[in-house]
Amino acid sequence: MTHPWSKRSGSRLGGLGAVGALLLAAWAQAAALPATAVGSTAPDEGDPRLEGALLLDATQVKAGGDFRVGVRLKLDPEWHVYWKNPGDSGLATEVSWDVPGVTVGELRWPFPSTFRTPDGFITTHGYHDEVLLFAPARVSENASGTLNVSAAVDALACKVHCIPAQLVLTRTLPVGPETVLDPEFAPRFDAAQAQVPAPVGAEGAPRVALKLDGATLTAGQPFTGTLTVTGADGKPFAGGVEGDFFVPGRIAGVDSVALTQTAPGTYALKGQASSVVPKGEPRLTGALRLGTQAQGYTAVDVDTALAPVVAAAGAAPPVAGAAPLKVPSVKDAVGKVQPAAAPPVAGESPLGLGLALVFAFLGGALLNLMPCVFPVLALKAYGFTRMVQEEKGKVAPHAAAYAGGILATMLLLAGAVLAVRAGGASVGWGFQFQEPLFVAGVSAVLVAFALNLFGVYTLGADGTALAGKVDQSHGLMRSAGEGVLAVVLATPCSAPLLGTAVGFAFAAGPATVVAVFVALGLGLALPFCLLVLVPGLAKRLPKPGMWMERGKQFLGFALLGTTVWLVWVMGGLAGVDGMARLLAFLIAVGLGTWLYGQSQGLEGGRRGVTLALAALVLVGSGAVALRFEEAQASMDARGAVASSHGGAQAWDEAAVSAALAAGQPVFVDFTADWCLTCKFNERTVLSRDDVRQAFLKHNVAFFVADWTRRDARITAKLAEHGRAGVPMYLVLSPGAPDRPEVLNELLTADSVIQAVQRAAECGSPLKGGSVVCARP
Repeated sequence: MTHPWSKRSGSRLGGLGAVGALLLAAWAQAAALPATAVGSTAPDEGDPRLEGALLLDATQVKAGGDFRVGVRLKLDPEWHVYWKNPGDSGLATEVSWDVPGVTVGELRWPFPSTFRTPDGFITTHGYHDEVLLFAPARVSENASGTLNVSAAVDALACKVHCIPAQLVLTRTLPVGPETVLDPEFAPRFDAAQAQVPAPVGAEGAPRVALKLDGATLTAGQPFTGTLTVTGADGKPFAGGVEGDFFVPGRIAGVDSVALTQTAPGTYALKGQASSVVPKGEPRLTGALRLGTQAQGYTAVDVDTALAPVVAAAGAAPPVAGAAPLKVPSVKDAVGKVQPAAAPPVAGESPLGLGLALVFAFLGGALLNLMPCVFPVLALKAYGFTRMVQEEKGKVAPHAAAYAGGILATMLLLAGAVLAVRAGGASVGWGFQFQEPLFVAGVSAVLVAFALNLFGVYTLGADGTALAGKVDQSHGLMRSAGEGVLAVVLATPCSAPLLGTAVGFAFAAGPATVVAVFVALGLGLALPFCLLVLVPGLAKRLPKPGMWMERGKQFLGFALLGTTVWLVWVMGGLAGVDGMARLLAFLIAVGLGTWLYGQSQGLEGGRRGVTLALAALVLVGSGAVALRFEEAQASMDARGAVASSHGGAQAWDEAAVSAALAAGQPVFVDFTADWCLTCKFNERTVLSRDDVRQAFLKHNVAFFVADWTRRDARITAKLAEHGRAGVPMYLVLSPGAPDRPEVLNELLTADSVIQAVQRAAECGSPLKGGSVVCARP
């Protein structure tokens, strides 16, 4: 949480003597427990804020016998964990048992303390200092030998801020002829049991009855009633109460409820019905603590019917199946992420087809300025300058071939998208760069193109012919191939306007997909075609000379620079082993093209042998080096994401929900190693000191959704927001978690800082904040 908390109950120990006594007691207790049964978690500035121990009330248990198993949690001063109903914020503590041969009952929760922010804005329930959460257990009748007892604890430890805490504790318990109680820990279980509210209807427990002042509850309106408590003899409970004596449970259809004592055994009830009508009749649940510290406490569970909730007059009818919001668990947030079985279908986009086509066309034109496409555009401009001077009649056919190569490849991409989507999968812009073999193939093509520009080999039939003096058919094929290459290299980039348009297409029907891809291709071909279509523009190009030969060789280095980027992308897909395999294959590609260039000066059998040797080098090296499954299998899970993004966490919906529930604004970076726009934003904006300081100031939880490798969950989330590729940046506020703000693909420091500030200042829905939380 981002608020300091004030405790309503409990005492503080002070003085070095008291601290020393506590440390000695803790050391003595830990010495009596196995090392695997104790642990610490929730590190804060290098200091764990929570210590846990797995306790048993017996040192030996008999077959068919009963015992108690529990987890004792000790917290640093002013830190707390949460009850089963955390209240307005926080996450319930969870304890999972794994005890083969033993049946473990429900967790027993001692009566909790209540915590409030100084302004009373948020109220939560939980435990400070120390608590023992335990459960009854029964051993199987045929148990023998030794029982293995394990407990997994998921909690949220909070002070001013909150830290997820996880513990896995284990120990053994021998099975013998009789159950032997532990003289040290059995009394601790008895003391904890005395603090657990008695279940409804338990023998000797007080009885609770409720009478409302109305026959129904009205959605969104307050309600009142009277709660009476009687003893086992039927007489009103005579004792008093103190402090926060009633802690409500989670009540469907009710936002808040409170009790005030009006007479011994009589309590006025005031509540507020939620604005959503629940499916069934709500029940008043919670824990009631009777008595005072001086007289002694008696706690009892409350579970009694309220009244049906009806819609307010003039309100819209309730949505069928409406249910209260469920607070996510830390176990979901930090546990293993399960793969999505089927991504959800993207919702309708507010973007119309006409606007989507305009955005696609403009986005395609802007792609020419992206670093992944610009080397090809520069290469084409070089070739065009030569053709204008030497082959004036062939300019238009070359422009048409270049545009045709782009459009044909776009149509192939559209067909691939439709085919994959028809098979039940979900794809996005740049999805082919998630395949190591595809990245290797593009790298090989770029190296081969670069060596051609260096003069290692020529593409014409005559090895002595200049590149610009090829025959017409071969030259057109080269122009078309350059168009194909431009599309291939464009897909990792997401220019402004492009993400929205392609996202609209991916969520629409087949005809729309094809139309948007064609518009995108026309935009990509626009700069080169303008040189042909605009009269007089070609005359302004510089005259040919030796600078063109030098420029051609320089562009070869530009293509090799793009290859370096692809090798880096491979590192994200298949690790260092994958990069080494790709580099070995590219060396073989260089050798193969060199052999091909040598063959162009030979004749007869020697030429055939050289060509066969070149093919053998390429095929053999590919068969050996391009086995990326092995490299991926040896690659660790992408923990590098967090370290490369300044301590960010790997994105997971449950973890995001946990951060929002803890009161933190959330920033999610949807990125990929092959996305140059993403890397540009990370290096120039997200790594800036002022942006980092804004994240720290507002306690922003930073998540990275890494789409370098195929991830159906990320694809579905992109589609949910009308996007088909990365980058995408979401800013979520704890006050409006269902209304994230989607930032522009090209970030600025001011836009990020202002967005996280809006999210931090967003009013909580509990109090109806007036600040605009996020722009939809």
